[in-house]
Amino acid sequence: QKKKPRTYVRPKDEMRKAGFVHPVGHRAVPPGILLPDYARDGVPKAMDLRPSWMVETKSASDIEKMRAAGRVAREVLDATGREVKVGVTTDFLDDVAHAATIERGAYPSPLNYHGYPKSICTSVNEVICHGIPDDIPLKAGDVINVDVTVFLDGFHGDCSEMFYVGDVDDRSVSLVEATYDCWQAAIAACAPGRPYKELGGIIEDRLKGTGYKSVQEFCGHGIGKLFHTGPNVLHYKNTEPNGVMAPGQTFTIEPMICEGTILSNKWKDDWTAVTKDGGRSAQFEHTLLITEGGVEALTGKTADSPLQPWEKGVAPTRWPLS
Repeated sequence: QKKKPRTYVRPKDEMRKAGFVHPVGHRAVPPGILLPDYARDGVPKAMDLRPSWMVETKSASDIEKMRAAGRVAREVLDATGREVKVGVTTDFLDDVAHAATIERGAYPSPLNYHGYPKSICTSVNEVICHGIPDDIPLKAGDVINVDVTVFLDGFHGDCSEMFYVGDVDDRSVSLVEATYDCWQAAIAACAPGRPYKELGGIIEDRLKGTGYKSVQEFCGHGIGKLFHTGPNVLHYKNTEPNGVMAPGQTFTIEPMICEGTILSNKWKDDWTAVTKDGGRSAQFEHTLLITEGGVEALTGKTADSPLQPWEKGVAPTRWPLS
């Protein structure tokens, strides 16, 4: 009988431990900032009652507001990413992001969304998503996803990116590069007339031969006046009737890719999702707009944005029809 290849297991000292988290309200939001409907009590009120395949088409005015929100989200993510370094706590990164958001007249969308206590998500190493910033310092060799969403003039903009903390091992580099590659492939495939259900297959096909797997528990989503709405953008092969792309639609693609199992545990905070085997996970995210000519990243990098090693000197913001 053939022996199964031994699965690589990360050392336990590389795994993330929960630290102290300040409660909601620790960082003030000044008067004059427009608040989403859940900001005070943690309960979103507005809902989109359309079936999943009926995707909202934004007006020209809505799209301009989405562009503005996306630009602010990008600036906040860049400002926060510049502070990622050995010894820094994720709570400090949250402080940076909160201040940068408020400074631009926006509200940090995660803050008190269903009771979430912080202004960003910081997912380190085996944390798949929704990591809550705390007082544990980052260590050399860590990888971290910083996820920023802002609410500006009635609309949300949402993006995330990976960052290396000091020098990281080759396995982590390979995982991050593969995640970026499959994410970019899915974005490049977006165009009017393409069913949303096809994106998951594109992601999984791009991962073939790497040994990495795409998480099925969490997905991308429509976005606009609501933080999360239709369509559900699944990052694995599926036949779900989640609609067809058309100009004016806005949504996120945000695959979470794991080096080991995609099965997860949830911490006692009821937010932080970690891989069951402690294997590392990576993720990237843009808010995207379908146009007549293809697709545009409303949270795309600007001329001032730092470029990452895996971007190889270029960070596209528009993908025209091929």
